[in-house]
Amino acid sequence: MAVQSPVTHVPSTNKPHTHFFVWREFVWGAIAGAFGEGMMHPIDTIKTRIQSQAILSASQNQKSIIQMVKTVWVADGLRGFYRGITPGVTGSLATGATYFGVIESTKKWIEESHPGLGGHWAHFIAGALGDTLGSFVYVPCEVMKQRMQVQGTPRSWSSVIMKDNISLKPGIPMYGYYTGIFQAGCSIWKEQGLKGLYAGYWSTLARDVPFAGLMVMSYEALKDVTEYGRQKWIPNSNWHVNSSLEGLLLGGLAGGFSAYLTTPLDVIKTRLQVQGSTTRYNGWFNAIHNIWKTEGTKGLFRGSIPRITWYIPASALTFMAVEFLRDHFNDHTQVASLSVDKKESSLQKVT
Repeated sequence: MAVQSPVTHVPSTNKPHTHFFVWREFVWGAIAGAFGEGMMHPIDTIKTRIQSQAILSASQNQKSIIQMVKTVWVADGLRGFYRGITPGVTGSLATGATYFGVIESTKKWIEESHPGLGGHWAHFIAGALGDTLGSFVYVPCEVMKQRMQVQGTPRSWSSVIMKDNISLKPGIPMYGYYTGIFQAGCSIWKEQGLKGLYAGYWSTLARDVPFAGLMVMSYEALKDVTEYGRQKWIPNSNWHVNSSLEGLLLGGLAGGFSAYLTTPLDVIKTRLQVQGSTTRYNGWFNAIHNIWKTEGTKGLFRGSIPRITWYIPASALTFMAVEFLRDHFNDHTQVASLSVDKKESSLQKVT
């Protein structure tokens, strides 16, 4: 507590640290996002395959999670679960950096310039804006990642794709096998141009903007509830939950809740990006209409369990990392401000 008073006498020293703090969040958010994607990529592969079954197979008999895991393991082994991990991590680097790097400055700007939008609305808008900026890099990486995930190994992809550009089954995406991120990007650009790389862009925004906004808003709301409960039940106690642990628990809850609510949007996005040049859905509205008509509510929420399973630990680790950084930075700035204040007081004595 004694550190707080001299800090207020030296406001100018906070500016360079605030700038440094923002860039630290860019870097930390990128690392945390990439780490979460890398750790949870096998689950994301299962989710992608479950959601794209209606396109890759003419059969209406959809595999369950356990059946899909067995299918991938038998056909491709462990390698099949990690197909598309390079574009996945690359996209998560961009999303994590912009998501957390933009959030703090956006929240402060909204609360200062538009007080009426303060509180949870400021959190929602900040999260949505941060994720939107990352979409310019994330979407092309997502297209490459998901197509590589459904392909598996060359042996399994060749079993569903006929040579000489003739498919064995109706509805099969007409694109060749991708050996890596650069070959995939060049191939999509050559065959479909910029439109192919940004396939499902608007459906991605339709999913990610509400998801990102909901996650930040839910996280901040859960923090408020936790603090309210602490003050109500143990008001005179010095007990305080470690912010990193709080980020781990509340971030996981916020991520899982937001992931479930936005699952239908994720299903639409996945199918638009996986279908390739064989057009089954003519846009977002056509996709949701056809899925609802042929598969009902079950089709719109297909893959919700692996999606939630992915986002709970990924969001928990990401928020834990960011809270740890904020704590570390705040301690650093207080010490730095105090030392500068002491120097100024010494100079005043000399004069």
